[in-house]
Amino acid sequence: MQDTPFSHPLVVGIDVGGTKTQLRAFAGDTRVADHVRPSSGWRPHDPVAAAGWLAALVAEALPAGARPSAVAVGGHACETPRQCTQIRTALHLHFDAPALVVGDAELLVPAAGLQTGVGLVAGTGSVAVGRLRDGSPVQVGGWGAMLGDEGGSAGLVREAVRAVWAAHDRGEEPDALAKGLLTAFDVDEVPALGAALERATDVSAQWGRHAPAVFAAAEAGSPLARTVINDGGRSLAALVARLAARGVAVDDVVIAGSTVLAQSALYDAFVTSLAASVPGARPRPLDGAPVDGAVAMARSLV
Repeated sequence: MQDTPFSHPLVVGIDVGGTKTQLRAFAGDTRVADHVRPSSGWRPHDPVAAAGWLAALVAEALPAGARPSAVAVGGHACETPRQCTQIRTALHLHFDAPALVVGDAELLVPAAGLQTGVGLVAGTGSVAVGRLRDGSPVQVGGWGAMLGDEGGSAGLVREAVRAVWAAHDRGEEPDALAKGLLTAFDVDEVPALGAALERATDVSAQWGRHAPAVFAAAEAGSPLARTVINDGGRSLAALVARLAARGVAVDDVVIAGSTVLAQSALYDAFVTSLAASVPGARPRPLDGAPVDGAVAMARSLV
């Protein structure tokens, strides 16, 4: 354990999300830092760069002279145990202290004060995580907006465009969903939506920001939009079902993400499908911040 100017070990929890990063540090029950910054520059597939980025964040957020006694990180796009272990190993070049690195969705269960359960995120993307009885992590989903992330905002927009194209091929006039997407992407006709999607340089973010058009169309009565949202809810429930089939305890499903928690139509579709596909699973929207899970993990290291 490193020396610190505090009377209790200084534990640092970090939640690196897809858009923003939050760091919280405690010495005993005293909050030493609560720091939020953009996640730009986070490169989880380069362990040395990722560790350097985290070390710079810690130095930026903590008081001068403070050195952590333990660090726990939940990292966006940290997709495999091997990848997380490599970042943790690289962190030891910066901190002579215990460290733990996991995917950011793994923060949800401890953030809810639970020992076991499923963490489900549906924001820009979607992913679900849990652990087997031997402690091995299992992740399902999270495959990105081009091919996966069903139920996340980018995936909903992708499927909405597919639904609008299918309606166009059937010879149907543009409904509220088609008109909303045309406005959102600033194009004049349905066939042009394809080129608009392809122009995106940051697919997840640039597609995902148009998700409000899907929900607005559903409220305006679009059957296409309602189907897209209901299918998204079923896809999220299917992630939990896959974890259950692999032996993960799914009694509690802790839910986070700006899309599923902000949009009642999607949340209700998920809950309805979850009750049908995984009876007994309890959905629990996360009340606090995911970074609290990182703090709890850091405390367990000292």
